[in-house]
Amino acid sequence: MITYDLIGQTPLVLLESFSDEHVQIYAKLEQFNPGGSIKDRLGKYLVETALKEKRIVKGDTIVEATAGNTGIGLAMAANRYHLKCVIFAPEGFSEEKISIMRVLGAEIKRTPKNKGMIGAQKEARHYADKYDAVYMNQFETEHNPEAYTHTLGKEITEALPHIDYFVAGAGSGGTFTGVAKHLQQFNVKNIIVEPEGSVLNGGKAHAHDIEGIGSEKWPVFLEKSIVDDIITVSDNQGFENVKRLAKQEGLLVGSSSGAALQGALDIKRRIDKGIIVTIFPDGSDRYMSKKIFEYKGE
Repeated sequence: MITYDLIGQTPLVLLESFSDEHVQIYAKLEQFNPGGSIKDRLGKYLVETALKEKRIVKGDTIVEATAGNTGIGLAMAANRYHLKCVIFAPEGFSEEKISIMRVLGAEIKRTPKNKGMIGAQKEARHYADKYDAVYMNQFETEHNPEAYTHTLGKEITEALPHIDYFVAGAGSGGTFTGVAKHLQQFNVKNIIVEPEGSVLNGGKAHAHDIEGIGSEKWPVFLEKSIVDDIITVSDNQGFENVKRLAKQEGLLVGSSSGAALQGALDIKRRIDKGIIVTIFPDGSDRYMSKKIFEYKGE
């Protein structure tokens, strides 16, 4: 086995202090991937699929717009297959993720914070066209959800014979779509969690401090038919849960994980009995510069 083979097969744990005899909440700990997040799966899949389809060959340059985790996954895969990696990242996100991408060899280009991820995508596309690079297009390619359907989704159902609710954040929508499509055949209800400032639940787009989830527009491959409900959580709820998970479970996770837990707890309050599965996308280590454990909001 080599380090690259460690991508996937992450632990699924019972959140003991948040569960009881009637309702159990399980979390998939994606920070155990070698690059530290769920997006290792996506980076690996996008690069290997592009190689298989002969859209890229050794020595080519791949380009993506990302706040960090997808860029880390792509940079790791690029190193494995001898590719160059250029990342367009908006200002204002975790500097730890930027540093990790740089040490992995990616070239980082920062874009204005007020242009958001849509602005970063436009600049990434322009760069790819200008320099004959390959834009990986995580926000629109059908390969994004495919990366999770047969890996993450399957891992969950192999670990748990019965699941009632799947609760997960949505950014590009790939993780949620891929896993939810797999779980539909098991009659699982699929619930999206988004931060205030994301538009999926009909709210107005604005800045939010929870990183890694939230959308400025409805993701192109997120089919509304697979979404049973959308739960919107505040920044304060997400960050408060980060502290609760550290103290009560010994889990050091990012703010999107705190948001996912809030969604799971909201479902727990609605039901008398059941099994809830959620995803914790990454760890708190890449958000220390943002003072993740000292968050006080606006």
